[in-house]
Amino acid sequence: MPRPTEEVEYEQMLLGRHSLADHRGGRHKYALLDRSAYILLSRLRVQGPMSNGELSDAFGLDASTLNRQTAAVARAGLAERIPDPDGGMARKFRITDEGARLLDAERDRVVRSLDQVMHDWPDEDIAAFAGYLKRFNSSIEELSRRPWPRP
Repeated sequence: MPRPTEEVEYEQMLLGRHSLADHRGGRHKYALLDRSAYILLSRLRVQGPMSNGELSDAFGLDASTLNRQTAAVARAGLAERIPDPDGGMARKFRITDEGARLLDAERDRVVRSLDQVMHDWPDEDIAAFAGYLKRFNSSIEELSRRPWPRP
């Protein structure tokens, strides 16, 4: 009989597979944003302007990877570099109006997809599932010492 964590491992693998299905080049075939832009803009939306160093620490990514991601969203006009609002030396990134518009549209697309998948689930089951996901993510954040702000 498999241990419960073995079942979680297998279902997590399938969830990752389903999440990545129909992706081409890092983007779901109907997505408005690629995965890295979606996550980066989500973080900037919730936390506010952040420097490359702060983003690197928050994501656990090396500076070169983070520089590529922030440069891509800046080139696309989805985020912009601004002086530190607190007067610090480092410039910070903030989400632009266009970035916020596309992020909202992408989130709406994802929610519609989830609505289709969970169309026959009672609201109580969806709420319980969301609670378990939040608890799971919070445990990961605690172990990695990288808390993720929530709206």
